[in-house]
Formats: sequence, C-alpha cells, structure tokens
Amino acid sequence: MRDPKTPTHVVCIPYPAQGHITPMLSLAKLLHSHFHFHITFVNTHHNHHRLLHSRGPNALDGLPSFRFASIPDGLPPSDPNKTQDIPSLSASTNKHCYKPFKELIQKINETSSSVSFILSDCSMSFTSQVSTDMGIPLVFFWTGSAASFLGYGHYQRLIHHGLVPLKDTGDLTNGYLERVIDGIPAMEGIRLKDLPSFVRTTNKDDTLLNMLMHRVDKVCNSGAPIIFHTLDALEHDIVQAISEMAHSTVCSVGPLQLLEAPFNQAEASSIGSNLWKEDSECLEWLDMKDPKSVLYVNFGSITVMNQENIVEMAWGLADSGQSFVWIIRPDLFIGEDAILPQEFVQVIEERGFLASWCDQKAVLSHPSISGFLTHCGWNSVLDSVSNGVPVICWPFFADQPTNCWLCCQKWGVGVEIDADVKRDQVAELVNEVMGGDKGKGMKERAIQLKKMATEATSYPYGPSFMKLEQVVRHVHSFKINLSLDSTKCPLSDRALHY
Repeated sequence: MRDPKTPTHVVCIPYPAQGHITPMLSLAKLLHSHFHFHITFVNTHHNHHRLLHSRGPNALDGLPSFRFASIPDGLPPSDPNKTQDIPSLSASTNKHCYKPFKELIQKINETSSSVSFILSDCSMSFTSQVSTDMGIPLVFFWTGSAASFLGYGHYQRLIHHGLVPLKDTGDLTNGYLERVIDGIPAMEGIRLKDLPSFVRTTNKDDTLLNMLMHRVDKVCNSGAPIIFHTLDALEHDIVQAISEMAHSTVCSVGPLQLLEAPFNQAEASSIGSNLWKEDSECLEWLDMKDPKSVLYVNFGSITVMNQENIVEMAWGLADSGQSFVWIIRPDLFIGEDAILPQEFVQVIEERGFLASWCDQKAVLSHPSISGFLTHCGWNSVLDSVSNGVPVICWPFFADQPTNCWLCCQKWGVGVEIDADVKRDQVAELVNEVMGGDKGKGMKERAIQLKKMATEATSYPYGPSFMKLEQVVRHVHSFKINLSLDSTKCPLSDRALHY
C-alpha cells in the first residue's frame, strides 16, 4: 500500500489537441488543488511552444508541485497557429511517443518523487505499454461523450454486418446514412449518420476507422479504470452499457468545468490551456448588451470551413437580425483566399463582434448570451449544459454528429443545421432559438440540465464529486502491477451510478 507520507505523483498526458488538453488540465488542476496530488503535465513539444506563444513566456513555469514537461510527437515542425493534421498526428504519436514518454518517466523517478500512476488520454494508447514495462498503474481518461465511445465500440459490429464501409460515395447523399442502427444499447433510434463520422468511408482500411475501433477495444480490455468526462444523469444508460461491455472499471465524472470551480486556487489560476491568444474585448462588448440578447458562435479548435460555407454562414447570421459574437480562429478558413465578404462586415458592424479566440466559459456564463451556434465538440456541449444555454448544432466530424444527436434527440436542447449549410436555414434557426416558441422550450430544458449539472457537482455531496473522491481513494490503494477486477473493485458499477 502507498505510504501516506509520500505524495501521490500523477503524470497526465492528453492527446495533443485543444479539445483534449482542456479537460485533462481541468482534471489535473482539481487533483492538485483539492486532493494535493503532485502533477507532471506532459504536452508535445509543438503544443508546449504554442502555449508559450499564446499565454506568454512564463505560462508553463508551473508550481513546485505542478510541473510541465514535453515530448516529441514525431511530426516535422509546422505552423504554430494551426492545428496539426489529425490522422497524421494520431498515427505519429502512437508510433513515436512510447520511447520519449518512458524516458521522461524514468527521469522523473530519478530526480523527483516517484510516479504513482499515469493518467492517460484514451487516444494515447502507447501509455499502456509504458505502464506494463515500468510497473506503474494506469488510469484512462475519455474526454469525449460516453455515447461516442460506445459508438466506436460498435464499429466492428457494423463492419461484420456489412453496413460499413460504404459501397460507394453515393451512399453519402442517397439516404443510406439515414438508416436506423439497431442493437446499440441505450442509443435506440440512432442513425448511421449520427455515429462518429469515421464510418463514412468506402475504404475498409481507413486509418481513423480502424484506429478508433481498435483503440476502444484495447482500452476496454486493458484492465485499467476508465474515467469518462460526462454528467452521469445525462448519459447514465450509456455509461452503464459501456461498463457491461468493458473489462475495466468505468466511472463518469463531470462536468469538470463545474467541479473545478470551487478549488481553482489563485496560485493555479494562471495555469491555462488555450493554444490561441484569448481576446478579452468580446467580454467588454457583451457587457454593453441586454440580457439574453446575443448568440455565441464558435466552431471549435479543429473544424475548417470553405469559402461557400463561410459566405452562407455569414449571411445567415446577418439576415437573422440578431446580435452575435463569432469566434474566427486563424486557421478556420480553408485556402488563403477564403475571407469574409466585406459587405457582411459592414452590415453587422453594430451588432456583431468578431474575435480570434476567447475564454469560452466566461462567454457562455455571461448574462447577455442566449444561444450557442456550435460544431458540437464535447467540451462545448458540456459548457452549454453547465450554463443552461440551448444550442444550434452544425457538426462536422468525429464525435460531433453523435453529440448533436444527444442534444437534439435525447435532451431536447438543440436544433441541427443541414451539412449543406444555407443562409435561409441559418437565419431561421437562429431566430427560433433566440426567440421562437420552440426556442423557449429548449431554453427551459437547458436550464433544467444546468440545475442537474450544478447539483451533481456540488461540494461535498454531489454525486459527481463523490465519484471523483472514490477514484482518489482507489488510486491511493494502487499496488504495482495492479490488475483490476470490476467485481471486486471499490469503484464497481453499483458504486458508480446514482
């Protein structure tokens, strides 16, 4: 058993993209500030330099018990203002990161308090081998929705039944994707188009289709606990289905943006995760607007738009007549010639604010915000839930279609824009969400979800907070080469669901 006088030292390694770094850092800060764990947070060299560029030269100085480190991702140097190519990044990290990560842990053990366990993003599967080789316990962290994990977990079944890969590209537009998929527990009525988007391929050897399918299988059979960043009340049946599928202990903890808030000590407040420089002027602009009068528009850290998408989305926002804040990060547009129409900029001068990046939590909690036009990345969904804001969904890829399905079909807090975006539909849905009868119902439901999330994360007796404490108690009982049995583990299914 662990010596109670020895600090618990956790090495946290997120997948090197904004949507993964943010929740991992929230969990690390919570473990540090409330549970007094020592933290080593591992970025890639690329993102380490991006954080220094966006947040200043002292941004990664850390604290005596919260340090930053970095390892190479195996890719050649690239533009620090752009997200790296995701398929290439995924393949490279799992091919090249094992050795430098193992060497980093060896160095930590030689120069600092020994590593107690590894907290690894599920997408960094090389950490399993490091854990085995070094006899260090491993905990996996899934930063997406539980529904997306379950969707990936059924890819093999879809392939077995001949539903995937697609016969030809015509299946993308001929209605084939509207087919309802039976047999996925807790996701009744879900269509092929609602599953994580890597099923939309005609290639049985598609890199991401196979990578995600095998990665989820590997995580489920690893024996390591899996923490899901979700509100159990929203995905209870889905988390239950995963716990029955996995040979691992499953725990849902979140939303972390609410769990973290009471313990975000002043000394740790300077530790941030945004890879782009935040524009605080948008908050000052919002201060001048009436309550519940502004639409927030942000398509996340990876999504890109072509010129046609840009024009239709821009004029849809303009034609709605609503005030809005639109976050346009430096690499949002495809092609050097892709720009916003000058006429659009002139038309929305008084009621539109364009910014390159922002503190999303601060924007969504602002009293002037009434709706959120989003790509449906999971962090954005949980940010909207945490603040009681209904959503207009325009999903692009990966887990976003599944998260859109949750918002629109399961929870009733969202409406969906067609993939082939048109300005008339954008304007119509914006006005509906901002002031229509359906929008009022969505707002009422969104407020109910906010109440559920607030109660679940309240200190000290909220169910989500109590689950996190169970995780911590279990971590303290870790032994070298621990092999978990969910029927004996104190985090068994009976203890997880409220």
